[in-house]
Amino acid sequence: MTYKEKNSIKSWAKEDRPRERFMLNGVKSLTNSELIAILLRSGTKESSAVDLSKKLLDLANNNLNSLGKLDIHDFTNIKGIGPTKAITLMSALELGRRRKTEMPEEKLTVKNSQSMYNIVSPLLSDLKHEEFWVVHLNRANRVISKQRISQGAVSGTIVDIRIIIKQAVNILSSSIIICHNHPSGNLNPSKPDSDLTKKIKSACSYFDIQLLDHIIVGDNQYYSFADNGIL
Repeated sequence: MTYKEKNSIKSWAKEDRPRERFMLNGVKSLTNSELIAILLRSGTKESSAVDLSKKLLDLANNNLNSLGKLDIHDFTNIKGIGPTKAITLMSALELGRRRKTEMPEEKLTVKNSQSMYNIVSPLLSDLKHEEFWVVHLNRANRVISKQRISQGAVSGTIVDIRIIIKQAVNILSSSIIICHNHPSGNLNPSKPDSDLTKKIKSACSYFDIQLLDHIIVGDNQYYSFADNGIL
């Protein structure tokens, strides 16, 4: 038996093969490390695919949300994970993120700040830089468009209010909600955040467009200007 055959998933005992368990018991029967092992396909001379998976999860503190924030260099720093395996893993994580953004149409109605957070969290939660988005709504508070206005560095991004107003007018938005992330995890709005919100609200009023909220996204949490009575 060659080294590759010895360390491939096919060579493991049947009860230890994630693919076999998948077929026998379904995908929900697999642990996170086993699901990752299926993507890795094989290990190294010293470590099985499951061992490599556990090292990856250790790197992310056993948190899939943190795993999704790793870049290709973080993955390839683990011996046995080269660029091809890293790209496979990152592609799978990205598909998971995109699936969250493609909610059934009937769910894309904003009822409160939590529902807004659920819509924009997949877009902003895992980023290591700041991005600013605008969500456009019709009179029934149904989402008609989500548009990224800008992206910047870790500590900020430049926002052109004219672009926000132009897009809102062009697609006949009845109201908008502005959103951005704080990669640091600190949800407290800065003075520039508050000043920008006031300027956008004032600009919107000239076109009979309502600014409903400003959402700041952090790690699995958010801050709502409307909920805190400062909009």
